[in-house]
Amino acid sequence: MLFSQKGASLLVPDGTAMPAALNRVTHLGIGAHQDDLEFMALHGIAACFHAEDQWFGGVTCTNGAGSSRSGAYAAFTDEEMQAVRREEQNLAARVGRFGFMAQLDHPSSHVKSPTDLTLQNDLTAILRQCRPEIVYTHQPADKHETHVGVMAAVVGAIRALPMEERPRALHGCEVWRNLDWMNDGEKVVHDLSGSDVLASALAGIFDSQIAGGKRYDLAVMGRRRANATFFNSHATDQAESLAFAMDLTPLIKDDSLDLLDFTMDCVGRFAENVRATLSRRLGK
Repeated sequence: MLFSQKGASLLVPDGTAMPAALNRVTHLGIGAHQDDLEFMALHGIAACFHAEDQWFGGVTCTNGAGSSRSGAYAAFTDEEMQAVRREEQNLAARVGRFGFMAQLDHPSSHVKSPTDLTLQNDLTAILRQCRPEIVYTHQPADKHETHVGVMAAVVGAIRALPMEERPRALHGCEVWRNLDWMNDGEKVVHDLSGSDVLASALAGIFDSQIAGGKRYDLAVMGRRRANATFFNSHATDQAESLAFAMDLTPLIKDDSLDLLDFTMDCVGRFAENVRATLSRRLGK
């Protein structure tokens, strides 16, 4: 496939020829940065890891520029750090048995621009070839603007496809803001119980970020454990590890829905839940 950025790459870990490598993908993760997939789309990676008829495809949209550097990486130039991060992502794709790993190499400025459609067009080309059943991306209430930009590009890319070629589900996943605030009945619950070994193996590959000053590995595992315990206040734990997602499927089934309104309606329902609970306690 030809992508818009000169530095874009496509890896097929098991050597399957194109286009079969893309056609077999059933679960597709689309993240902003190297390591986002392993932290937000483990549900899809784990589902495909031992399966013979399901394959996970990975897409990282940005070039990894501007990441934090300390310790052993303190003296690395930005270009050297980008190269390290690309290598780490490709290694994770091999360890995770991905069907393919695409690194699109867009600068964050492309992703955050409301008028630049180069990323969206790249994603449409991938989606048209893969025809995945389920897509994982960032959730629209994420506090990282690049993550939100990728999510918006994903929605636009899917909407560029005919209805019959679209995935059956689109999940917006936790990374830079969790989703425990959502009303429980609206959460898409990813049960990751039993996946700790795979999760640790994948997270540990991204040494440039972990040793570079961000313990994403511990933080994400802790969040999943916390989600499992705090999910239900009146029952014993039913799972060891949970991740939450926002169901964005309505946005790709009905093009008349506005992404901003859709998201703010979800936030509004949470606010009404808080108001109702507190009002009962205060007798108002």
